[in-house]
Amino acid sequence: MNHKTFWSTFVFLFFNFLALYLGALFTDAGVNSDWYQNALKAPWTPPGWMFGAAWSLIMVCYAFYMAKVWNTISNKNVLISLYVFQWVLNVLWNPLFFYYHWVWIAEIVLILLTILLIYKLIVFSKHAITAGIFLLPYIFWLFIANSLNLYFAIKN
Repeated sequence: MNHKTFWSTFVFLFFNFLALYLGALFTDAGVNSDWYQNALKAPWTPPGWMFGAAWSLIMVCYAFYMAKVWNTISNKNVLISLYVFQWVLNVLWNPLFFYYHWVWIAEIVLILLTILLIYKLIVFSKHAITAGIFLLPYIFWLFIANSLNLYFAIKN
């Protein structure tokens, strides 16, 4: 890993884990709340520890993806705009779901986030073909998150 890639990876790791931290501020109390504990959850809901492990891995992979694309493209404005939009959506889901209990709006956020990441995968694949592999865990997990959120919204 060259010097430029190392620092861009570090910056994206910082912001990715900042997003996780901000989301966790709403998640921890929400998971332990009566509202969530007494709700009907999808039978395929993973154990609680898996969410932290999955999101940590996803954000590491996503940092590698972003750094690779960042160091490959010349016009970085579009990439940063899409990253900021993704970052906001990612952080926004937690308070919408766990704090406000707006599960249908949270589902819309997840759908937008999934579409955005698939869009990024397609648009930037010509610039960093192999980097796309690092985006796949995020997209895969979003399909799981969408199914969990949708089940929760329908059943509660």
